[in-house]
Amino acid sequence: MGSYIVRRLLFAIPTLLGISLVIFMVLALAPGDPLAQFAADPSVPPDVREQIRESLGLNDPAYVRYFKWLTAMARGDWGFSFGSRMPVLDLIGQRLPQTLQVIGVAYILSIMIAIPIGIISAVRPYSLFDHVATTFAFIGFSVPTFFTGLLLILVFSVRLRWLPFIYSSTLEVTSLESFFQQARQMIMPVMVLALFQTGTLTRFVRAAMLENLPMDYTRTARAKGLGERVVVMRHVLRNSLIPVVTLIALGVPTVFTGAIVTEQIFRINGIGELLIKSIQNSDTPVVMAITFIFAVLVVIFNLVADVLYGVLDPRIRFD
Repeated sequence: MGSYIVRRLLFAIPTLLGISLVIFMVLALAPGDPLAQFAADPSVPPDVREQIRESLGLNDPAYVRYFKWLTAMARGDWGFSFGSRMPVLDLIGQRLPQTLQVIGVAYILSIMIAIPIGIISAVRPYSLFDHVATTFAFIGFSVPTFFTGLLLILVFSVRLRWLPFIYSSTLEVTSLESFFQQARQMIMPVMVLALFQTGTLTRFVRAAMLENLPMDYTRTARAKGLGERVVVMRHVLRNSLIPVVTLIALGVPTVFTGAIVTEQIFRINGIGELLIKSIQNSDTPVVMAITFIFAVLVVIFNLVADVLYGVLDPRIRFD
């Protein structure tokens, strides 16, 4: 397996290079000027603006800027933000904990809820529980997150006044009271993301379980005298988790991108909010860094899913 992982990582290098080139060229051709705020400021003379452009390398040809960006990124220098003049990595590092707190809790919660519900729905198909779970699952992945977020704000913040509708990113957990404040402000964004992911995962788990329950190995396990719980949990579930693992692993990068809307609704000072603001300000170093991180996450979790296949199914060999 070690050699397989090394080969996959080596194959990932040209893939990421191609992705980085596409990202750079799309942003290079996009309209907008990173120094637009200086152009609107009469106190900044034109020669000063030109010196700033030269210092930032904005007058260089596109291929020169791409090569400089690629080599600097390989050294761990991801450049500076045009707006805040902070190193891009430091800027992302400030926002990442806020995103991970909300997304991490929501994703783990959705997995913990979806797998048991999917198992019970498959074991008891077309029962009352199955119909209720299917209805909520369809609602979960059909209703967009921005609608769900606004609905929760109207109910729990405006009407009932139970929860804050603006997420305070400056809150530090230093006591039990501040911990509960942090938990209260995380409830609604976590519910929005968890509802969407739970609906999708529940349907996949149910479908995979229904596909494996009538298989020959299931009947053989029952014929050997194994209890129904052992048959379902040890045999059927293990084989059913193979496609589900793919969805879970590949869903991590999509959750990051999907959380952009949720972060905008609840004013979470995270990666999504930073990406939107950077796009609006034509802050290309930050936009390139965040989009490239998303691409790296996709490649990494593709590899994670493939490795987990071998763990769940001993028949799979990595040659």
